[in-house]
Amino acid sequence: MTRSMFSEHLQLLISGYVLGNLDIEEAAEFEQLLKDDPAVAVELAKMQKTLELAYNPAETPPPAHMRARIVGDNLVGDSPVKDSPIRETPAPAAVPRSPAGFRWNRVMGGAAAAAVVLLGINNYRLWTALQVAQQSPQPALQPEGSSETLTYELLGAESSAGSAALVVNPNRLEADLTTQNLPPLPAGKTYVLWTVVEPEAPVTKDSKSAILTEVFEADQEGNSQRKVIVPAAYRLKDAVVNFAITVEDAAAPQEHTGNPVLITKS
Repeated sequence: MTRSMFSEHLQLLISGYVLGNLDIEEAAEFEQLLKDDPAVAVELAKMQKTLELAYNPAETPPPAHMRARIVGDNLVGDSPVKDSPIRETPAPAAVPRSPAGFRWNRVMGGAAAAAVVLLGINNYRLWTALQVAQQSPQPALQPEGSSETLTYELLGAESSAGSAALVVNPNRLEADLTTQNLPPLPAGKTYVLWTVVEPEAPVTKDSKSAILTEVFEADQEGNSQRKVIVPAAYRLKDAVVNFAITVEDAAAPQEHTGNPVLITKS
């Protein structure tokens, strides 16, 4: 599992496992994740530790001056203490606990435990976001309105595959995509532009380390021109490897099952 931070779905599975409220399918999925990735076990241990600390906080001794005062107040002085008869205080009658009250206490206890786990998840998210910000050096952004751009040429293995050019403004995260002579597509198919990033880049990506950037079609001559929003990963130093264009199912382009038709050449 190559990710720099855990997904929200995985964090919810971990918290559900700690609280014991996963259903059969979720429990099976989480157990498989535990077998496949040792890092999941580490995060599970952290979450369990958070819950333990919430219910069993460490004892903190009183300050020295307070301890001396407490001890002094409890010491018996030199003056004699008069004996006095000891009166027995009758024990209070036991009050039976109603089943409804018992269930309500369990509900409140479960809600408190869930709140503790959710607080731990939020703290973990803040911590991981801070780590990513500190460990990923950011390139200096261009001034607002800067016209400086970067141009990428996408070519195919064969000349008949056509070509494409992508002109990117890193500051605005905008780009102009132009294609020429792309092959015509059968019904139900579409072209997709992908941003390919490093496998360890701290961004959301698919199993091929790619981010779906644009779904588009070309005219009968295979030409097109359009504005494109590139992902924020472009602002991370050395995160973006290249760009690629594939042919995908128009009903589910995010599946990323096609091979690159065009790709940037290094």
